[in-house]
This record gives sequence, structure tokens and C-alpha cells, in this order.
Amino acid sequence: MIITGLVVGLLLGFVLQRGRFCVTGAFRDLTLTGNTRWFSALIVVIAVHAIGLAAFSSLGIITLEQSAFPWLASILGGLIFGASMILAGGCATGTYYRVGEGLVGSWMALIFFALTAAIMKTGPAAGLTDGLRSITVPDGTLSATTGLSPWVFAIALSGVAVWLTVRHNRKLTTPVAALPPRRTGLAHLLFEKRWNPFATAAIIGVIATLAWPLSAATGRNSGLGITTPSANLVTYFATGDVTLVDWGVMLVIGILVGSFIAAKASGEFRIRVPDRETLLKAIAGGVGMGIGAAIAGGCTVGNAMVSTAQFEYQGWVATFFMIVGAAIAAKATIRPRSAASTPVPAESRTA
Repeated sequence: MIITGLVVGLLLGFVLQRGRFCVTGAFRDLTLTGNTRWFSALIVVIAVHAIGLAAFSSLGIITLEQSAFPWLASILGGLIFGASMILAGGCATGTYYRVGEGLVGSWMALIFFALTAAIMKTGPAAGLTDGLRSITVPDGTLSATTGLSPWVFAIALSGVAVWLTVRHNRKLTTPVAALPPRRTGLAHLLFEKRWNPFATAAIIGVIATLAWPLSAATGRNSGLGITTPSANLVTYFATGDVTLVDWGVMLVIGILVGSFIAAKASGEFRIRVPDRETLLKAIAGGVGMGIGAAIAGGCTVGNAMVSTAQFEYQGWVATFFMIVGAAIAAKATIRPRSAASTPVPAESRTA
């Protein structure tokens, strides 16, 4: 039943919004300030997901398909997507949950992301996308290259994730100034208390794992995904083809609703209209993310959370180049602005 996609989306949207989980911030902090907290949280998502996939695959609950590695598309698409998400102010997941919070800039980024992804995947530019993705090397996964079980890589990555979690949680023990709580019990925990990034990451990893058998039960042998479902939703609105409304489409609808519920219940929903420059950047970023995700075969969900958990080269290479693209865009747009807004010392103003 595709309705399970809506349920998974509701849960994911709620967790993303309350946990403030956005890969754009992780990549930006990593490259601009050297802060690795949110990037480490992403590693936790991948590790939890990888263990879950290895277990489900070993038990015969799901079948993980092997594919070739589209190396050129992974590099180009990753670079384009990484740079574009800085302009848009959020990756695919961050954009979706910020739509639920009422950010009009994110609305524009999401609309143009979905439109462009549809054009690149099934529209006039589909030939270009297919051509780039046809340039491949045979072995698509670490397991195919080495002959080792996915368990080897999943356990190794989990060890790294545990170490990163312990290391960063020691730094999170310092009390953070906060207003007195207005709620108690479960309501306080869900809607008011600041969520630990590593707990958030672990929950996302579990949701990502559970998505596989639920999606496969409907004939869609895949897990979480944003780009193709977003493109399918646009194509459905354009053509009325109801066969496009599958588990993945229900998932992205659920993310929107879940993030809205979380934002509304926590008092964080508010319609916010950006200035003209920010709006234009959001639109340009949305277009770029649609192009990049279509070429790379996924966004920060499909590649950085799902493909990586299968230890596919596409996921890891695309993610690396997303970081490179984000670094280039952040240093070109964020640092110059910061420098321009820094007051000039008094002695520098004297003639």
C-alpha cells in the first residue's frame, strides 16, 4: 500500500524539522569553519542505515540491486548540486522541511527544483542526462570490487560513527541558555526541547531502513528518495498520469505535511517572505539542484544517505563533489559578504 509512504514521510518530515537536520549546514560548516558536528551526524545516518540494509539483505527481506558506476555524472552532478544548495539555502531535505515552516524562499527553491528535475529526467533534457549517466565503469560498489561482504564496511563505518558520536557529545554537555519550558513531559520533549543531532541522525537512519521493505511491498525496490518523486509529482500535475503517484510521491507529500505539523506544534511556523536578492538566489539554487540531482542520480538523500549506505561508488563520489561544490559556493558568496559587513578598525580609517 502506497499509503505507508505517506506515513514514513510524515515521520521523516517531523524528525527533520524538529532536529533541524540539513546537509547543507553540515557541508558549509565543514568547509568554512572546520566544524564537523553535523557532518558527523550524517555519518551516523549512513552507518545506521548501512547496518539495517545489511541485516535486511542477509535475511532476504529486501534485494539490493547492483549497478554500474556513472563516474562522470556523479562528479558533474555532485558539483552542480553542492554549489546550488548553498544558493538555495538548503539541500533537498532542508528545503522540504523549511517549506513546512513557511519560508517562501524555500517554496520557490522546491518548485524550481522539482520542475527542473522533471525536465532533466523525463523532459526535453532527458537525453543529456541519460547520455552522461551512460558513461560508466562496471563495478558499482565496494563489495563488487573487493569481494567483501557489505557487513565488513557497515561494521567499520559504525565504529567510526560511534567514535564521532562520543567525541561530539562530550562537547554538547555544556548547558545552553534557554527560556523556561512552557510544556512538560512528552510535549516538552517533542515540541520544545532542543534535539540532540546524533539522536536525530539515528532516528533518520532507522526511518531510512524501514522505508525499504515498505516501499518494496508496493513494487518500488528502493528506499528514501526525493528527486525522482518530486519530478514524478510535477509530471503527474502536468499530464494527469496517475501511475506516477507511487510510494515515493506519497513520501515527499508526507515530508511536507510532517514538517508543517512539527513547525506548527512547536510554534516555529511563520510565513516569511525574503528580499528580492534572496528570492532570486533560491530560484537559481532550485534550478541548479534539479539539474545536479538528476545528473548525479540523487540528491543529499538518494546519494548522501541511501547510495552511500549501500557502499556504492556513485553515492560516495557524488557526496564528495557535493562538498567541493558547496565549499566553492560558500567561499564565493558567504565569506565575501561577511568580510564586507565587518566594521573597519578605527585606525584603518585615519588618513
